[in-house]
Amino acid sequence: MIVENSQPIQTDRRYKYQYVFTVFTPSYNRASTLHRVYESLQAQTYRNFEWLIVDDGSKDNTREVVEQWQQENLFPIRYVYQENGHKHIAFGRGVKEADGELFLTLDSDDYCEPNALERFKYHWDAIPQDQKESFSAVTCLCKTVDGEIVGSRFPFEPTDSDSIEINYRYKVEGEKWGFHRTDVLRQLSYHEELNGIYVCESVYWHEISRKYKTRFVNEALRTYVIDPPAPVVESKKKKIVTDPSMAGSHVRTRALGQQMFYSDVLNKDINWFRIAPVIFFLSAVKYVRVSFHVGDKVPQQVANVNTLMGKILCVLALPFGYLVYLKDNYR
Repeated sequence: MIVENSQPIQTDRRYKYQYVFTVFTPSYNRASTLHRVYESLQAQTYRNFEWLIVDDGSKDNTREVVEQWQQENLFPIRYVYQENGHKHIAFGRGVKEADGELFLTLDSDDYCEPNALERFKYHWDAIPQDQKESFSAVTCLCKTVDGEIVGSRFPFEPTDSDSIEINYRYKVEGEKWGFHRTDVLRQLSYHEELNGIYVCESVYWHEISRKYKTRFVNEALRTYVIDPPAPVVESKKKKIVTDPSMAGSHVRTRALGQQMFYSDVLNKDINWFRIAPVIFFLSAVKYVRVSFHVGDKVPQQVANVNTLMGKILCVLALPFGYLVYLKDNYR
Protein backbone atom coordinates (compact mmCIF):
# COMPACT_ATOMS: atom_id res chain seq x y z
CA MET A 1 0.00 0.00 0.00
CA ILE A 2 1.19 3.50 -0.83
CA VAL A 3 0.66 6.05 1.93
CA GLU A 4 -0.43 9.36 0.45
CA ASN A 5 1.71 12.44 0.98
CA SER A 6 0.83 14.17 4.23
CA GLN A 7 1.41 17.77 5.12
CA PRO A 8 4.83 18.60 6.61
CA ILE A 9 5.01 18.13 10.36
CA GLN A 10 3.72 21.24 12.07
CA THR A 11 6.06 22.78 14.62
CA ASP A 12 6.69 26.20 16.09
CA ARG A 13 10.08 26.40 14.37
CA ARG A 14 10.26 29.10 11.76
CA TYR A 15 11.75 27.30 8.77
CA LYS A 16 9.15 25.91 6.41
CA TYR A 17 10.29 22.55 5.07
CA GLN A 18 9.11 21.19 1.75
CA TYR A 19 9.25 17.54 2.80
CA VAL A 20 8.90 15.50 5.97
CA PHE A 21 12.07 13.48 5.25
CA THR A 22 15.36 14.22 3.60
CA VAL A 23 16.99 10.88 2.87
CA PHE A 24 20.66 11.77 2.68
CA THR A 25 23.33 9.63 1.00
CA PRO A 26 27.01 10.58 1.08
CA SER A 27 28.80 8.87 -1.77
CA TYR A 28 32.37 8.37 -2.91
CA ASN A 29 32.96 6.12 -5.93
CA ARG A 30 29.83 4.09 -5.18
CA ALA A 31 28.12 4.10 -8.57
CA SER A 32 28.05 0.29 -8.47
CA THR A 33 26.14 0.07 -5.16
CA LEU A 34 24.06 3.25 -5.14
CA HIS A 35 21.22 1.43 -6.89
CA ARG A 36 20.36 -0.28 -3.59
CA VAL A 37 19.33 3.02 -2.09
CA TYR A 38 17.46 4.07 -5.22
CA GLU A 39 15.48 0.83 -5.37
CA SER A 40 14.70 1.07 -1.66
CA LEU A 41 13.33 4.59 -2.03
CA GLN A 42 11.42 3.69 -5.17
CA ALA A 43 9.58 1.04 -3.13
CA GLN A 44 8.71 3.25 -0.14
CA THR A 45 5.10 3.24 1.02
CA TYR A 46 5.47 6.74 2.43
CA ARG A 47 6.23 9.29 -0.28
CA ASN A 48 6.78 12.65 1.41
CA PHE A 49 10.54 12.70 1.03
CA GLU A 50 13.44 13.88 -1.10
CA TRP A 51 16.67 12.01 -1.82
CA LEU A 52 19.74 14.19 -1.38
CA ILE A 53 23.05 12.80 -2.65
CA VAL A 54 26.30 14.57 -1.78
CA ASP A 55 29.05 13.22 -4.01
CA ASP A 56 32.32 13.65 -2.12
CA GLY A 57 34.60 13.90 -5.16
CA SER A 58 33.84 10.60 -6.90
CA LYS A 59 35.99 9.65 -9.90
CA ASP A 60 33.56 7.04 -11.25
CA ASN A 61 30.29 7.55 -13.18
CA THR A 62 28.15 8.44 -10.15
CA ARG A 63 26.89 11.65 -11.75
CA GLU A 64 25.72 9.89 -14.92
CA VAL A 65 23.94 7.17 -12.91
CA VAL A 66 22.10 9.71 -10.78
CA GLU A 67 21.15 11.86 -13.77
CA GLN A 68 19.51 8.83 -15.37
CA TRP A 69 17.41 8.30 -12.25
CA GLN A 70 16.49 11.97 -12.18
CA GLN A 71 15.15 11.63 -15.70
CA GLU A 72 12.91 8.77 -14.59
CA ASN A 73 11.34 11.30 -12.18
CA LEU A 74 9.86 8.75 -9.74
CA PHE A 75 10.59 10.95 -6.70
CA PRO A 76 12.60 14.12 -5.99
CA ILE A 77 16.35 13.58 -6.32
CA ARG A 78 18.99 16.25 -5.73
CA TYR A 79 22.65 15.72 -6.55
CA VAL A 80 25.42 17.89 -5.06
CA TYR A 81 29.06 17.46 -6.02
CA GLN A 82 31.97 18.65 -3.90
CA GLU A 83 35.71 18.11 -3.81
CA ASN A 84 36.73 15.20 -1.60
CA GLY A 85 36.81 16.27 2.04
CA HIS A 86 35.57 13.27 4.03
CA LYS A 87 32.23 11.99 5.22
CA HIS A 88 31.74 14.60 7.95
CA ILE A 89 32.21 17.40 5.39
CA ALA A 90 29.64 15.75 3.11
CA PHE A 91 27.31 15.29 6.08
CA GLY A 92 27.53 18.95 7.02
CA ARG A 93 26.84 19.94 3.40
CA GLY A 94 23.82 17.64 3.38
CA VAL A 95 22.41 19.20 6.54
CA LYS A 96 22.73 22.66 5.01
CA GLU A 97 21.08 21.58 1.76
CA ALA A 98 18.26 19.54 3.31
CA ASP A 99 14.67 20.57 2.65
CA GLY A 100 13.13 17.88 4.85
CA GLU A 101 12.33 18.37 8.53
CA LEU A 102 13.68 14.95 9.48
CA PHE A 103 17.16 14.03 8.24
CA LEU A 104 17.79 10.33 7.61
CA THR A 105 21.17 9.08 6.39
CA LEU A 106 21.11 5.95 4.23
CA ASP A 107 24.61 4.90 3.20
CA SER A 108 25.41 4.31 -0.45
CA ASP A 109 25.85 0.54 -0.09
CA ASP A 110 22.85 -0.34 2.12
CA TYR A 111 19.12 -0.69 1.63
CA CYS A 112 15.99 -0.48 3.77
CA GLU A 113 12.53 -1.96 4.15
CA PRO A 114 9.74 -0.65 1.88
CA ASN A 115 7.85 0.66 4.93
CA ALA A 116 10.91 2.21 6.63
CA LEU A 117 9.81 5.85 6.25
CA GLU A 118 6.22 4.98 7.13
CA ARG A 119 7.35 3.30 10.37
CA PHE A 120 9.71 6.14 11.28
CA LYS A 121 6.87 8.62 10.81
CA TYR A 122 4.58 6.44 12.94
CA HIS A 123 7.05 6.28 15.82
CA TRP A 124 7.77 10.02 15.61
CA ASP A 125 4.06 10.86 15.71
CA ALA A 126 3.62 8.53 18.70
CA ILE A 127 5.77 10.79 20.90
CA PRO A 128 3.38 12.97 22.95
CA GLN A 129 3.18 16.45 21.47
CA ASP A 130 4.02 18.15 24.75
CA GLN A 131 7.28 16.14 24.91
CA LYS A 132 8.33 16.25 21.27
CA GLU A 133 10.44 19.40 21.54
CA SER A 134 12.79 17.52 23.87
CA PHE A 135 13.28 14.74 21.28
CA SER A 136 15.58 14.86 18.29
CA ALA A 137 15.41 11.39 16.80
CA VAL A 138 13.97 7.94 16.29
CA THR A 139 16.45 5.07 16.01
CA CYS A 140 15.81 1.47 14.97
CA LEU A 141 17.74 -1.78 14.57
CA CYS A 142 19.68 -3.01 11.55
CA LYS A 143 19.93 -6.52 10.17
CA THR A 144 22.34 -8.44 7.98
CA VAL A 145 21.53 -9.66 4.49
CA ASP A 146 20.71 -13.01 6.17
CA GLY A 147 18.12 -11.36 8.39
CA GLU A 148 20.06 -11.49 11.66
CA ILE A 149 19.86 -8.52 14.02
CA VAL A 150 23.15 -6.61 14.14
CA GLY A 151 24.34 -6.22 17.72
CA SER A 152 21.92 -6.07 20.63
CA ARG A 153 18.33 -4.91 21.04
CA PHE A 154 17.11 -1.95 23.04
CA PRO A 155 16.03 -2.73 26.61
CA PHE A 156 12.41 -1.52 26.39
CA GLU A 157 9.77 -1.06 23.72
CA PRO A 158 10.08 1.79 23.12
CA THR A 159 13.16 3.08 24.97
CA ASP A 160 13.16 6.85 25.45
CA SER A 161 16.78 7.66 26.19
CA ASP A 162 19.85 9.03 24.40
CA SER A 163 22.96 7.66 22.72
CA ILE A 164 25.11 8.17 25.82
CA GLU A 165 22.82 6.31 28.22
CA ILE A 166 22.16 3.58 25.65
CA ASN A 167 25.90 2.99 25.44
CA TYR A 168 27.00 3.35 29.07
CA ARG A 169 24.00 2.15 31.08
CA TYR A 170 22.34 -0.37 28.76
CA LYS A 171 25.48 -1.53 26.89
CA VAL A 172 23.63 -1.66 23.56
CA GLU A 173 26.04 -2.62 20.77
CA GLY A 174 26.05 -2.86 17.00
CA GLU A 175 25.00 -0.83 13.98
CA LYS A 176 21.76 1.15 14.41
CA TRP A 177 19.84 3.49 12.11
CA GLY A 178 17.66 6.54 12.52
CA PHE A 179 16.87 10.14 11.73
CA HIS A 180 17.45 13.42 13.55
CA ARG A 181 15.55 16.67 13.33
CA THR A 182 17.24 18.82 10.71
CA ASP A 183 17.02 21.95 12.87
CA VAL A 184 18.94 20.14 15.64
CA LEU A 185 21.64 19.01 13.22
CA ARG A 186 22.02 22.59 12.03
CA GLN A 187 23.07 23.60 15.54
CA LEU A 188 26.27 21.54 15.27
CA SER A 189 29.71 22.39 13.97
CA TYR A 190 30.94 19.99 11.30
CA HIS A 191 34.59 21.00 11.64
CA GLU A 192 35.03 22.10 8.06
CA GLU A 193 38.55 23.18 9.03
CA LEU A 194 39.37 19.46 9.31
CA ASN A 195 38.95 18.86 5.59
CA GLY A 196 40.32 15.43 4.74
CA ILE A 197 40.40 14.38 8.41
CA TYR A 198 38.25 11.50 9.62
CA VAL A 199 35.83 12.65 12.35
CA CYS A 200 33.92 10.00 14.31
CA GLU A 201 30.15 10.33 13.88
CA SER A 202 29.83 9.60 17.60
CA VAL A 203 31.20 13.10 18.26
CA TYR A 204 27.94 14.49 16.87
CA TRP A 205 25.60 11.89 18.39
CA HIS A 206 27.02 12.45 21.87
CA GLU A 207 26.76 16.21 21.48
CA ILE A 208 23.08 15.90 20.57
CA SER A 209 22.52 13.44 23.43
CA ARG A 210 23.56 16.04 25.97
CA LYS A 211 20.53 18.15 24.97
CA TYR A 212 17.92 15.89 23.37
CA LYS A 213 16.33 12.47 23.76
CA THR A 214 15.83 9.71 21.20
CA ARG A 215 13.06 7.15 20.89
CA PHE A 216 14.67 3.74 20.29
CA VAL A 217 12.49 1.01 18.76
CA ASN A 218 13.17 -2.68 18.20
CA GLU A 219 12.28 -2.79 14.52
CA ALA A 220 14.90 -3.77 11.95
CA LEU A 221 14.29 -1.39 9.05
CA ARG A 222 17.71 -1.23 7.40
CA THR A 223 19.89 -3.97 5.93
CA TYR A 224 23.56 -3.45 6.71
CA VAL A 225 25.68 -4.71 3.83
CA ILE A 226 29.41 -5.48 3.97
CA ASP A 227 30.80 -5.63 0.46
CA PRO A 228 34.07 -7.48 -0.14
CA PRO A 229 36.79 -6.53 0.38
CA ALA A 230 35.49 -5.24 3.71
CA PRO A 231 37.68 -3.28 6.13
CA VAL A 232 36.34 -5.19 9.11
CA VAL A 233 37.08 -8.49 10.80
CA GLU A 234 34.64 -10.33 13.01
CA SER A 235 35.90 -12.56 15.78
CA LYS A 236 34.20 -15.89 16.45
CA LYS A 237 33.43 -15.00 20.07
CA LYS A 238 31.63 -11.73 19.47
CA LYS A 239 31.37 -9.08 16.82
CA ILE A 240 34.39 -6.83 17.12
CA VAL A 241 35.34 -4.42 14.38
CA THR A 242 39.11 -4.17 14.11
CA ASP A 243 40.19 -1.01 12.39
CA PRO A 244 43.15 -1.53 10.05
CA SER A 245 43.35 2.20 9.37
CA MET A 246 45.78 2.64 12.25
CA ALA A 247 48.43 1.10 10.02
CA GLY A 248 49.60 2.93 6.93
CA SER A 249 49.42 6.39 5.46
CA HIS A 250 45.96 7.29 6.83
CA VAL A 251 46.91 6.87 10.48
CA ARG A 252 47.24 10.56 11.34
CA THR A 253 44.11 11.68 9.51
CA ARG A 254 42.03 9.12 11.42
CA ALA A 255 43.84 9.60 14.73
CA LEU A 256 43.00 13.31 14.92
CA GLY A 257 39.28 12.63 14.62
CA GLN A 258 39.37 9.76 17.08
CA GLN A 259 41.35 11.82 19.56
CA MET A 260 38.58 14.42 19.39
CA PHE A 261 35.97 11.81 20.29
CA TYR A 262 37.84 10.08 23.12
CA SER A 263 38.87 13.38 24.71
CA ASP A 264 35.18 14.36 24.66
CA VAL A 265 34.34 11.09 26.43
CA LEU A 266 36.89 11.76 29.18
CA ASN A 267 35.94 15.43 29.48
CA LYS A 268 32.18 15.56 28.95
CA ASP A 269 30.84 12.08 29.76
CA ILE A 270 32.94 11.28 32.82
CA ASN A 271 29.95 11.50 35.20
CA TRP A 272 28.95 8.11 33.72
CA PHE A 273 32.19 6.51 34.94
CA ARG A 274 30.61 4.73 37.92
CA ILE A 275 28.03 3.14 35.60
CA ALA A 276 30.54 1.92 33.00
CA PRO A 277 34.09 2.00 34.41
CA VAL A 278 35.44 -0.57 31.93
CA ILE A 279 34.17 1.40 28.94
CA PHE A 280 35.85 4.55 30.24
CA PHE A 281 39.15 2.82 30.93
CA LEU A 282 39.16 1.38 27.41
CA SER A 283 38.31 4.83 26.07
CA ALA A 284 41.33 6.19 27.95
CA VAL A 285 43.54 3.50 26.39
CA LYS A 286 42.28 4.44 22.95
CA TYR A 287 42.75 8.12 23.68
CA VAL A 288 46.39 7.52 24.64
CA ARG A 289 46.93 5.34 21.57
CA VAL A 290 45.66 7.87 19.05
CA SER A 291 47.33 10.77 20.88
CA PHE A 292 50.71 9.13 20.33
CA HIS A 293 49.83 8.79 16.65
CA VAL A 294 48.95 12.50 16.53
CA GLY A 295 52.33 13.27 18.04
CA ASP A 296 51.27 14.49 21.49
CA LYS A 297 53.72 13.77 24.28
CA VAL A 298 52.50 12.44 27.63
CA PRO A 299 52.24 15.86 29.38
CA GLN A 300 50.14 17.22 26.51
CA GLN A 301 47.88 14.16 26.56
CA VAL A 302 47.15 14.65 30.24
CA ALA A 303 46.76 18.41 29.84
CA ASN A 304 44.11 17.93 27.12
CA VAL A 305 41.89 16.13 29.65
CA ASN A 306 40.25 18.63 32.00
CA THR A 307 38.47 16.33 34.49
CA LEU A 308 40.20 14.81 37.51
CA MET A 309 38.89 11.29 36.90
CA GLY A 310 39.73 11.62 33.22
CA LYS A 311 43.30 12.56 34.05
CA ILE A 312 43.61 9.61 36.43
CA LEU A 313 42.31 7.23 33.77
CA CYS A 314 44.67 8.74 31.22
CA VAL A 315 47.68 8.13 33.48
CA LEU A 316 46.58 4.57 34.31
CA ALA A 317 46.02 3.85 30.61
CA LEU A 318 49.40 5.18 29.45
CA PRO A 319 51.33 1.86 29.37
CA PHE A 320 48.46 0.03 27.67
CA GLY A 321 47.83 2.75 25.10
CA TYR A 322 51.52 3.02 24.35
CA LEU A 323 51.81 -0.75 23.77
CA VAL A 324 48.92 -0.65 21.30
CA TYR A 325 50.55 2.33 19.59
CA LEU A 326 53.79 0.34 19.24
CA LYS A 327 51.81 -2.59 17.84
CA ASP A 328 50.23 -0.26 15.25
CA ASN A 329 53.66 0.92 14.15
CA TYR A 330 54.97 -2.64 13.92
CA ARG A 331 51.98 -3.64 11.80
